Amino acid sequence: MDTPAATPQTGHPRRWVILGVLVISLLVVVLDNTVLNVALRTIADPEHGLGATQSQLEWAINSYTLVFAGLLFTAGILADRLGRRITLITGLALFGIASLTSAYAGSADQLIAARALMGLGAAAVMPATLSIIANVFAPQERGKAIGVWAGAVGLGVAIGPIVGGLLLEHFWWGSVFLINVPIVVVGIVLGLVIIPESRDPKPGRIDVVGVLLSIIGIGLLTYGVIKGGEDGFGDTLAWAPLVAAAVVLAGFVAWERRVAFPSLDVRLFTNKTFAASTGMIGLVFFAAMGAMFFGAFYLQLVRGYGPLASGALFVPFAVAQMVFAPRSAAMVKRFGPKAVSTTGLLLVAVGLASWLFIGATTPIWIVGAAFFLMGVGMANVMPSATESIMASLPREKAGVGSAVSNTIRQLGGALGVAALGAILSSVYRDHLGSATDGLPAAASDAARESISGAYAVAEKAGAAGPALINSANDSFLTAMHYASIGSVIVALLGAVVALMWLPGKRPATAPVPSTAEGLAEEQGVELVEA
Repeated sequence: MDTPAATPQTGHPRRWVILGVLVISLLVVVLDNTVLNVALRTIADPEHGLGATQSQLEWAINSYTLVFAGLLFTAGILADRLGRRITLITGLALFGIASLTSAYAGSADQLIAARALMGLGAAAVMPATLSIIANVFAPQERGKAIGVWAGAVGLGVAIGPIVGGLLLEHFWWGSVFLINVPIVVVGIVLGLVIIPESRDPKPGRIDVVGVLLSIIGIGLLTYGVIKGGEDGFGDTLAWAPLVAAAVVLAGFVAWERRVAFPSLDVRLFTNKTFAASTGMIGLVFFAAMGAMFFGAFYLQLVRGYGPLASGALFVPFAVAQMVFAPRSAAMVKRFGPKAVSTTGLLLVAVGLASWLFIGATTPIWIVGAAFFLMGVGMANVMPSATESIMASLPREKAGVGSAVSNTIRQLGGALGVAALGAILSSVYRDHLGSATDGLPAAASDAARESISGAYAVAEKAGAAGPALINSANDSFLTAMHYASIGSVIVALLGAVVALMWLPGKRPATAPVPSTAEGLAEEQGVELVEA
């Protein structure tokens, strides 16, 4: 049957139902990464897991990130050209197959490969959800819808550890991946029935050179960040890809400026609102994802909480996202993007600064309060920044806009984990000092690699174990405080960006539509039969 047409004035008649389906699709992608975090110790166990090494565990996370970040931009372009619904459904199917493969992986290397395939599926899903929102919602409702979308991202990040903890309490480690399969099936069925197909009605020639340059450049950048976090940014395998990425991405910018049908009109970045919004997204995810990385180790090792209990401490972050993200559009309308985003980033900075005062015996409610403040802050940053990006593009280019937003977000998060992780590792090793003296060389190296390694060594060290754990905890807390300083500085830098370059409160009278909005209303959106 024919799908009711969307109009620039009212949007699609079933737009809120469509948004619900998109939230389901989005949750399975976002939730999976945080579910994995609580399963790492189990996967490392040779008896109950795969016996994965610290490096293999990092690559189980990073293989997903590398493929996801590298292909997000290209997936957004293809979604605009081939159709957003078919791209979403294909991505969900790939994600489900990869989840099933991950659940029954027989070795750590198989898990790493399956996680890379999951990244491919996620790269197709993420930009499609946001571009479909831009197509089925009219501009006056788009901010509220994106607020719900951003709240779903925060919800997935926060409830992932709880879901993972519950599963690990009752089932084997593979269950954290197997849980994705029924959610994917529901998302595919509802997507086929409810979501209308849409695409760019005037796609022009595909920019093959630009697409290839973006994949190579972003892939090299992500790989260099990951390797820098593992081995230090002075290592050749870290700085060489970063230098190569700078050269390739410079070539990408030069090419996009001269080609007739660019994949990304780089002149958009001359728009200070667009540039500031993308920069804020990268900075806030740099700060927050890095903090969540060391926060998970603090809760499970230093404080000794199990997967379920540590996951429950992310609930305040989830509550803040669910309560405040959907209301952010009204806040922006009342106070303006500058005030809302700056306040949000300052709240994130305060939440991160709280970690400077958290020690081994700090009342646990303080940790929950820190997560809550971070959640409130991000709930007021992400929707306004994302809506500003989407408003800068006509509707038929929504896939490119969402891909830019998500690529920056993913790169910001990856860089935060890598850079703050590098600070964490370096300071931890420096402060561990002579605590490993007298241990065999292999055991000493494992203990100095990470606090997880120190705990594993301590279990087999007999009488020397408790002293090693105390030294490891003290060293980790010192390292965590240094990393917290880094995250606070980045969040404050984001606040400066918002304060200087985002627009203030709009006048009470109806504003003249921007060129992009005018173009969107003139061209509308092509909808075909569902």
